[in-house]
Amino acid sequence: PEWSSPPFQQLSGVTQTCATKTVGWDNVAYFCYPFTVEMFYTQEDEGVFPYSLPQWPVLYFEVLSLDFWQRYRVEGYGSLVLPASPGVHMLTIPTWRPVELGTVAEMRRFFIGGSPELEDLTYIRIPSTFKGKRLSRFGFRTETTGSITFRLYCLQQSKAFLENSALRQRMQSVLDRLGGFSQQSSVYNVLEAFQRARRRMQEARESLPQDLINTSASAV
Repeated sequence: PEWSSPPFQQLSGVTQTCATKTVGWDNVAYFCYPFTVEMFYTQEDEGVFPYSLPQWPVLYFEVLSLDFWQRYRVEGYGSLVLPASPGVHMLTIPTWRPVELGTVAEMRRFFIGGSPELEDLTYIRIPSTFKGKRLSRFGFRTETTGSITFRLYCLQQSKAFLENSALRQRMQSVLDRLGGFSQQSSVYNVLEAFQRARRRMQEARESLPQDLINTSASAV
Protein backbone atom coordinates (compact mmCIF):
# COMPACT_ATOMS: atom_id res chain seq x y z
CA PRO A 1 0.00 0.00 0.00
CA GLU A 2 0.95 3.65 -0.70
CA TRP A 3 3.64 2.58 -3.20
CA SER A 4 3.51 3.15 -6.95
CA SER A 5 5.81 2.76 -9.93
CA PRO A 6 6.06 4.39 -13.37
CA PRO A 7 3.85 2.90 -16.09
CA PHE A 8 6.89 1.73 -18.06
CA GLN A 9 8.41 0.00 -15.01
CA GLN A 10 8.74 -3.76 -15.39
CA LEU A 11 7.98 -5.39 -12.05
CA SER A 12 8.74 -8.99 -13.01
CA GLY A 13 11.31 -10.82 -15.06
CA VAL A 14 13.24 -14.03 -15.70
CA THR A 15 17.00 -14.44 -15.49
CA GLN A 16 19.17 -16.40 -17.84
CA THR A 17 19.95 -20.08 -17.29
CA CYS A 18 23.22 -20.47 -15.42
CA ALA A 19 25.32 -23.62 -14.99
CA THR A 20 26.29 -24.47 -11.43
CA LYS A 21 29.78 -24.94 -10.03
CA THR A 22 30.77 -27.09 -7.10
CA VAL A 23 32.05 -24.98 -4.20
CA GLY A 24 32.78 -27.20 -1.23
CA TRP A 25 29.64 -29.27 -0.67
CA ASP A 26 27.30 -26.89 -2.50
CA ASN A 27 26.36 -26.30 -6.11
CA VAL A 28 26.62 -22.57 -6.73
CA ALA A 29 25.25 -20.57 -9.68
CA TYR A 30 26.57 -17.04 -10.31
CA PHE A 31 23.74 -15.33 -12.15
CA CYS A 32 25.09 -11.73 -12.00
CA TYR A 33 21.73 -10.61 -13.35
CA PRO A 34 21.22 -6.82 -13.06
CA PHE A 35 17.78 -5.33 -12.55
CA THR A 36 16.50 -1.85 -11.70
CA VAL A 37 13.35 -0.97 -9.80
CA GLU A 38 12.04 2.56 -9.27
CA MET A 39 9.18 3.10 -6.85
CA PHE A 40 7.47 6.10 -5.26
CA TYR A 41 6.05 6.35 -1.76
CA THR A 42 3.17 8.73 -1.13
CA GLN A 43 1.78 9.22 2.34
CA GLU A 44 -1.66 10.76 2.25
CA ASP A 45 -2.30 11.11 5.99
CA GLU A 46 0.74 13.23 6.83
CA GLY A 47 -1.22 15.35 9.26
CA VAL A 48 -2.64 12.40 11.20
CA PHE A 49 -0.91 11.44 14.43
CA PRO A 50 0.47 8.91 15.18
CA TYR A 51 2.13 8.50 11.81
CA SER A 52 1.97 5.01 10.33
CA LEU A 53 5.29 3.47 9.35
CA PRO A 54 5.47 2.54 5.67
CA GLN A 55 5.55 -1.10 4.65
CA TRP A 56 8.63 -1.46 2.46
CA PRO A 57 8.32 -3.22 -0.93
CA VAL A 58 8.92 -6.96 -1.07
CA LEU A 59 10.79 -8.85 -3.78
CA TYR A 60 9.45 -12.38 -4.45
CA PHE A 61 11.58 -14.89 -6.31
CA GLU A 62 11.33 -18.46 -7.53
CA VAL A 63 14.22 -20.76 -8.43
CA LEU A 64 13.83 -23.33 -11.21
CA SER A 65 16.20 -26.01 -12.43
CA LEU A 66 16.55 -27.31 -15.98
CA ASP A 67 18.12 -30.68 -16.73
CA PHE A 68 19.56 -32.25 -19.88
CA TRP A 69 16.12 -33.43 -21.03
CA GLN A 70 14.67 -29.88 -20.72
CA ARG A 71 12.63 -30.78 -17.65
CA TYR A 72 11.84 -28.02 -15.20
CA ARG A 73 11.66 -28.42 -11.45
CA VAL A 74 10.88 -25.91 -8.72
CA GLU A 75 13.91 -25.69 -6.47
CA GLY A 76 12.85 -22.99 -4.07
CA TYR A 77 10.83 -19.91 -3.17
CA GLY A 78 11.81 -16.90 -1.15
CA SER A 79 11.09 -13.26 -0.45
CA LEU A 80 13.20 -10.23 0.33
CA VAL A 81 12.14 -6.98 1.99
CA LEU A 82 14.01 -4.16 0.28
CA PRO A 83 16.33 -2.32 2.68
CA ALA A 84 14.97 0.89 4.14
CA SER A 85 18.40 2.57 4.30
CA PRO A 86 20.40 3.70 1.27
CA GLY A 87 23.73 2.19 0.37
CA VAL A 88 25.12 -1.20 -0.63
CA HIS A 89 23.53 -4.26 0.97
CA MET A 90 24.49 -7.93 0.70
CA LEU A 91 21.57 -10.12 1.75
CA THR A 92 21.42 -13.93 1.74
CA ILE A 93 17.86 -15.28 1.72
CA PRO A 94 17.06 -18.96 2.41
CA THR A 95 14.69 -20.77 0.06
CA TRP A 96 12.19 -23.58 0.46
CA ARG A 97 9.91 -25.64 -1.75
CA PRO A 98 6.65 -27.53 -1.15
CA VAL A 99 6.85 -31.32 -1.00
CA GLU A 100 4.40 -34.18 -1.27
CA LEU A 101 4.28 -37.15 1.07
CA GLY A 102 5.66 -40.51 -0.05
CA THR A 103 8.49 -41.69 -2.24
CA VAL A 104 6.36 -41.86 -5.38
CA ALA A 105 6.20 -38.08 -5.62
CA GLU A 106 9.98 -37.76 -5.28
CA MET A 107 10.55 -40.48 -7.90
CA ARG A 108 8.15 -38.70 -10.24
CA ARG A 109 10.04 -35.48 -9.66
CA PHE A 110 13.39 -37.17 -10.34
CA PHE A 111 12.46 -39.17 -13.46
CA ILE A 112 9.67 -37.18 -15.07
CA GLY A 113 10.22 -33.66 -13.75
CA GLY A 114 7.71 -31.24 -12.41
CA SER A 115 6.90 -30.65 -8.78
CA PRO A 116 4.31 -28.91 -6.62
CA GLU A 117 4.41 -25.16 -7.10
CA LEU A 118 2.59 -22.10 -5.86
CA GLU A 119 -0.11 -20.51 -7.97
CA ASP A 120 0.28 -17.19 -6.14
CA LEU A 121 3.81 -16.06 -5.23
CA THR A 122 2.46 -13.84 -2.46
CA TYR A 123 1.75 -17.02 -0.50
CA ILE A 124 5.48 -16.99 0.29
CA ARG A 125 4.69 -14.29 2.88
CA ILE A 126 1.08 -13.16 3.28
CA PRO A 127 -1.29 -14.02 0.41
CA SER A 128 -2.77 -11.05 -1.38
CA THR A 129 -6.25 -12.55 -0.96
CA PHE A 130 -5.89 -13.10 2.79
CA LYS A 131 -8.20 -11.12 5.05
CA GLY A 132 -8.01 -11.83 8.73
CA LYS A 133 -5.85 -11.65 11.82
CA ARG A 134 -4.20 -15.09 11.81
CA LEU A 135 -2.82 -17.05 8.89
CA SER A 136 -2.66 -20.82 9.33
CA ARG A 137 -0.32 -22.96 7.26
CA PHE A 138 -1.15 -26.17 9.05
CA GLY A 139 -0.68 -29.19 6.77
CA PHE A 140 1.52 -27.31 4.28
CA ARG A 141 4.76 -29.32 4.05
CA THR A 142 8.01 -27.79 2.85
CA GLU A 143 11.73 -28.44 2.91
CA THR A 144 14.71 -26.13 2.79
CA THR A 145 16.65 -26.15 -0.46
CA GLY A 146 19.38 -23.50 -0.38
CA SER A 147 19.86 -19.74 -0.43
CA ILE A 148 20.26 -16.80 -2.79
CA THR A 149 22.56 -13.81 -2.26
CA PHE A 150 21.48 -10.40 -3.51
CA ARG A 151 23.70 -7.36 -3.89
CA LEU A 152 21.48 -4.29 -3.69
CA TYR A 153 22.42 -0.68 -4.39
CA CYS A 154 19.69 1.49 -2.86
CA LEU A 155 19.19 5.16 -3.63
CA GLN A 156 16.64 7.42 -1.97
CA GLN A 157 15.41 10.84 -3.02
CA SER A 158 12.97 13.02 -1.13
CA LYS A 159 11.85 16.62 -1.08
CA ALA A 160 12.32 16.55 2.67
CA PHE A 161 15.99 15.68 2.13
CA LEU A 162 16.36 18.62 -0.25
CA GLU A 163 14.63 20.99 2.15
CA ASN A 164 16.81 19.83 5.04
CA SER A 165 20.00 20.17 2.99
CA ALA A 166 18.96 23.63 1.79
CA LEU A 167 18.18 24.61 5.38
CA ARG A 168 21.58 23.34 6.51
CA GLN A 169 23.28 25.31 3.74
CA ARG A 170 21.39 28.45 4.70
CA MET A 171 22.27 27.98 8.35
CA GLN A 172 25.90 27.37 7.40
CA SER A 173 26.01 30.56 5.32
CA VAL A 174 24.42 32.50 8.17
CA LEU A 175 26.98 31.08 10.60
CA ASP A 176 29.78 31.95 8.19
CA ARG A 177 28.51 35.48 7.95
CA LEU A 178 28.18 35.72 11.70
CA GLY A 179 31.69 34.39 12.08
CA GLY A 180 32.98 36.96 9.60
CA PHE A 181 31.08 39.70 11.37
CA SER A 182 32.48 38.61 14.74
CA GLN A 183 36.03 38.62 13.36
CA GLN A 184 35.53 42.07 11.87
CA SER A 185 33.98 43.37 15.08
CA SER A 186 36.87 42.00 17.17
CA VAL A 187 39.44 43.68 14.91
CA TYR A 188 37.43 46.89 15.03
CA ASN A 189 37.27 46.71 18.84
CA VAL A 190 41.06 46.29 19.06
CA LEU A 191 41.69 49.25 16.77
CA GLU A 192 39.20 51.41 18.64
CA ALA A 193 40.82 50.53 22.00
CA PHE A 194 44.24 51.39 20.53
CA GLN A 195 42.95 54.77 19.32
CA ARG A 196 41.44 55.52 22.74
CA ALA A 197 44.72 54.63 24.49
CA ARG A 198 46.67 56.79 22.05
CA ARG A 199 44.36 59.77 22.67
CA ARG A 200 44.72 59.36 26.43
CA MET A 201 48.52 59.31 26.11
CA GLN A 202 48.46 62.46 24.02
CA GLU A 203 46.17 64.21 26.52
CA ALA A 204 48.43 63.17 29.42
CA ARG A 205 51.51 64.40 27.53
CA GLU A 206 49.91 67.77 26.87
CA SER A 207 48.91 68.20 30.54
CA LEU A 208 52.52 67.72 31.78
CA PRO A 209 54.77 70.81 32.36
CA GLN A 210 57.00 71.73 29.41
CA ASP A 211 60.30 71.69 31.35
CA LEU A 212 59.61 68.16 32.64
CA ILE A 213 59.10 66.94 29.11
CA ASN A 214 62.39 68.54 27.95
CA THR A 215 64.34 67.06 30.90
CA SER A 216 63.00 63.57 30.28
CA ALA A 217 63.75 63.91 26.60
CA SER A 218 67.36 64.95 27.26
CA ALA A 219 67.84 62.14 29.74
CA VAL A 220 66.67 59.64 27.21
